[in-house]
Amino acid sequence: MRLLSENGEQLGIVPFQSALSQAQTKGLDLVLLNGSANPAVCKIMDYGKFKFDSIKKEKEIKKNQKVSVLKEIQLSMKIELHDMQTKAKHGNKFLENGDKLKVVLRMKGREQAYALKAVEIVKEFFALIEANGTIDKQPEIVGRNVIMIVTPKTNK
Repeated sequence: MRLLSENGEQLGIVPFQSALSQAQTKGLDLVLLNGSANPAVCKIMDYGKFKFDSIKKEKEIKKNQKVSVLKEIQLSMKIELHDMQTKAKHGNKFLENGDKLKVVLRMKGREQAYALKAVEIVKEFFALIEANGTIDKQPEIVGRNVIMIVTPKTNK
């Protein structure tokens, strides 16, 4: 097997028993890094410390990660301009926080006959939040609903 020292130096190709005895004399562990390689690659290290450091790095990565949440805003066919502006203000806050936005317009009863008008209302709503988001899924009629998904714009 190919053996690496605790500070990463290559010690060459060594038999398993010899590598194990070197690790034991230093009071460390013999850890298999790549078993599929020919010859296998092992390293002399303190496995407990290695495991602790890797868990610490994973926690740090998770802490710095931003989880995107899907927020929903519901509209209706009879929504007035000021009400739409108020909902757009909330939608802009969601997009600025990095969350996706699902815009749903529910049609009741005879309103379903005017589905194209519902799509226009959803597009008017998008015009109010266009500065902070881009359309991920175009307005689509699904049963009684018109659904559109907006993702936040990335600042590069």
